[in-house]
Amino acid sequence: MVIIYYIINWFIPFSYWLLIVSITLRILMKRRAVNSAISWLLIIYTIPVVGIIIYLLFGELNVGIQRAKRSKIIPRIITTWINKLKNNKHLFSSEQSEVAKSLFQLCEHRQGMGGLKGKKIKLLNETDKILKKLIQDIKLAQKTIDMIFYIWHPGGLVNQVILALISASQRGVRCRLILDSAGSVNFFRGPYPAMMQEAGIHIVEALNINLLRIFLRRMDLRQHRKMILIDNYISYTGSMNMIDPLCFRKTTRTSQQWIDIMVRMEGPVTPTMGVIFSCDWEIETGEHILPPLPTSTTLLPLEHIAKHTIQVIASGPGFPKGMIQQALITSLYAAQRQLIITTPYLVPSDDLLHAICTAAQRGVEVHLIVPLNNDSILVNWASKSFFDELLDAGVLIHQFEGGLLHTKSVLVDEQLSLIGTVNLDIRSLWINFEITLIIDDANFGNTLAQVQKNYIAQSVLVDQKKWLQRPYWQRIIEKFFYFFSPLL
Repeated sequence: MVIIYYIINWFIPFSYWLLIVSITLRILMKRRAVNSAISWLLIIYTIPVVGIIIYLLFGELNVGIQRAKRSKIIPRIITTWINKLKNNKHLFSSEQSEVAKSLFQLCEHRQGMGGLKGKKIKLLNETDKILKKLIQDIKLAQKTIDMIFYIWHPGGLVNQVILALISASQRGVRCRLILDSAGSVNFFRGPYPAMMQEAGIHIVEALNINLLRIFLRRMDLRQHRKMILIDNYISYTGSMNMIDPLCFRKTTRTSQQWIDIMVRMEGPVTPTMGVIFSCDWEIETGEHILPPLPTSTTLLPLEHIAKHTIQVIASGPGFPKGMIQQALITSLYAAQRQLIITTPYLVPSDDLLHAICTAAQRGVEVHLIVPLNNDSILVNWASKSFFDELLDAGVLIHQFEGGLLHTKSVLVDEQLSLIGTVNLDIRSLWINFEITLIIDDANFGNTLAQVQKNYIAQSVLVDQKKWLQRPYWQRIIEKFFYFFSPLL
């Protein structure tokens, strides 16, 4: 009995030590960013047992066996489709502004495709008008409607969107939805999925939450894209989830109204976004679908009316790794005069933080607009841990008071715009399924600038002197939550 007791006393500590060593080596072998690796090691060493469980749950990008297998063929699918698209050479723009050249070069070399000529593009920044315009487009749809959303929350104008989709499906329009399991949990628990499926609408619950498979797939990996594709011709993307802010605020007891933007486009950019939808659909279902190439009726007017160049970047399994962060950093270093950034969640990587600070230090006027009050306590405190370095570099930080600023945008020299679903945090840059739209056009840039300046008018400028005088306990909390930045 004494021997057994001795063996157990020896075996358990040794096993735990061996597990710690194994995970430590795994973290180091993954070649993570240094701050991320250090944070994970601190979590594992300072929170016994629980730290290991946290790492096993959230430490590695694991999409599951089936999704991983399907994602391996995605690059080949995309390359084949793009090569066919490239036969239509007049679709592509060979001219970019000086500030956009390096970014479009990056996209062409990493994605295999240059910038597309745009036909029509419009920035929409009022949610009710966005939803009403979408309902109108759905009612006019003739062949297909495809959508991806992180949050789909019934109520208000969203119910009218649902009714419009049901009506479209009943008249023969093929409707397909990909909705994130966690973000759209209220939708999936309600009566609407059955109602819509009965009408012939195909609904996929992406990245389904299953506690029985909690160690087999990273549960906080989310489908965060927001995309709408109609008839392979009209498309929307931006920061807005499928919610009516007024209704969402009441039913979820959210203290602030979400402030969002969307971009509505017509032309060959839509089939390009359709490829992203097709890949997401295949990863979830195994069904191979691809959008048709743009037709001649779509192409012919482009040579005469195209005034802007567009590129689309997607992240997630099967797409170029780290591409969105590279695009952001490239655009930041390209800035010569002014840089305006809006993000609801600010937990940037070291590379991104240095790019923002360097822009300010070389004389670029840098404005960073973030919410005064965030819906995430963790992010709210962690983001403030970056303020010291940003303010020291000369970055102007504006804290938005008009609601929960959910817009994700970057404007470079009022010419180059980046709009999409990407927050300036580790989750968006390295984990989630995201999409970013790149637009090289001065007129569009001016429109975005007006929206951003309106945000600034509703914001409080952070005063560096007052900021440095904040209580010491606040600094401790900021650093504590920064410690968990790999999880944010």
